[in-house]
Amino acid sequence: MDDDTPQARWERRTEVLLAVASMMFLAAYAVRILAHSLSGDWKDLCLAVLFGAWALFAVDYAVRWRLSGQRLRFVRTHWLDTLVLVLPLLRPLRVVKAYEAVQRRRGQPRLALHARVIVYSGMSTTLLGFVGALSVYQAEHTAPGATIKTFGDAVWWTCATFATVGYGDVVPVTPLGRLIAVGMMGIGLALLGAVTGTFASWLLQVFAREGDERPPGI
Repeated sequence: MDDDTPQARWERRTEVLLAVASMMFLAAYAVRILAHSLSGDWKDLCLAVLFGAWALFAVDYAVRWRLSGQRLRFVRTHWLDTLVLVLPLLRPLRVVKAYEAVQRRRGQPRLALHARVIVYSGMSTTLLGFVGALSVYQAEHTAPGATIKTFGDAVWWTCATFATVGYGDVVPVTPLGRLIAVGMMGIGLALLGAVTGTFASWLLQVFAREGDERPPGI
C-alpha cells in the first residue's frame, strides 16, 4: 500500500493507540475471567474497558474501509481485520505489526526475513496461547464433567494442543470449548509449519553459502 494514501496516514497515526487498546482489552478480559474475587464495580470497569476498546477497533475498521474506497472488496482483501473485528480477542496480534512499524520509523535495522518469521511466530504463539487458554477456561471450568477446572489446566491443554501432542488427560467437553480446540489445532499446525519451514530454508541457505566458499575443485 502506498505510504502517502489517506489510509496509510491514518494507520500510522493510530497504530500505537490501537496497540495500547489491544493490550488493555486483553488485560481487562484476563482480569475479568481470572480474578473471581473482584467486586461488582471492578467487573463493571473491566467490561467498560472491553467495550471501549472494541469501539475503537470498530471505528478504525470503518475509517479504513471508508478511506480505501474499495467497498466490499476491502472486506475480502482484509479478511483478517474483519475476523479480528468479530473476534476482538485476536486483536493483540496486531501488536506485532505495530512493533515492526515503530521500529522502522525509528530507523532500527530490520531483522532478516527468517528471523522475523521465527520471532513473529513466537510472539503470535504466546499471545494466541494465552487467549486460547483464557477462552477455553471460561467455557469449561464450570461445565458438568469438566476436566479443565483451573487456569493451569487450560494452559497445559493449550501447550499440548499447539504442539499437536494431545495427551488426552484434559479435554474440552462443551461445544464452545471444542470449537476453540479446533481453531487452536489449526493455528498450531500453521505456526509449527511456518517455523519449521523457515528454519529448514535458513539451514539450506547456510549450507549453500558454505558450499560456495569452498576452494575450486573441492
